[in-house]
Amino acid sequence: MKNSIEFKNLVKTFSDSTVLNDLSFGIHAGKITTILGFSGAGKTTLMKHILGLTKPTSGDVVVLDTVINNLPELELREFRRNFGMVFQYAALFDFLTSYENVAFPLREFTKMSEAEIREKVLNLLDSVGINEKAAFRLPSELSGGMRKRVGLARGLALDPHIMLYDEPTSGLDPITTHVVYDLMKETHERNAARGFTSVIISHDIHATLKYSDYIVFMEKGSVVEHSDVETFKKSPNPIIRRFLEL
Repeated sequence: MKNSIEFKNLVKTFSDSTVLNDLSFGIHAGKITTILGFSGAGKTTLMKHILGLTKPTSGDVVVLDTVINNLPELELREFRRNFGMVFQYAALFDFLTSYENVAFPLREFTKMSEAEIREKVLNLLDSVGINEKAAFRLPSELSGGMRKRVGLARGLALDPHIMLYDEPTSGLDPITTHVVYDLMKETHERNAARGFTSVIISHDIHATLKYSDYIVFMEKGSVVEHSDVETFKKSPNPIIRRFLEL
């Protein structure tokens, strides 16, 4: 199976602390992979390496067959168009409407006309359940679940190959959490034919097992388990058993 992302002997140290400890594994193209682990496991640092926001101490990060830790900054900035990102708490610009938030990357990175931008933005917002009336509201006028939807639409604006989610359901109630995960799953399936890959950083074990294809479980900077969901559920590893019982 082809990988969208590969880590080759990836090590990251800060002063005398090793945050990522010689990681070597791949994230399969066209699948939903969730990276799980307790706080301090190294999950967020790993995602920063995927985006090229952090350089490894040693080893390589290969994304779409490109070693991104070797790219000059300008090339890396252009390469990031391959990613969509949904941040924790959505991280929308609070002074821009939902429409303007989604239009922002299109104005920043493309030469689309305003008419083309309008059509694409409204279609994206509609695809995540945001109607035209809500499109022109500020984030402060939206519920937490609606802000997540707008964040997803913004992440999809540049037709990315890889969508990254950082704790996408933090702060949401259980019902809204499942609505957001349903939307993520639907988004993935709509784009699956072109090899669309979803990577989720999460601590929500129950939703994760329902919606993911593969699980990467990290502990103290190392990968304890990397398997499909059904294999993961049956893991005899005591750390994973403790996590599953939470």
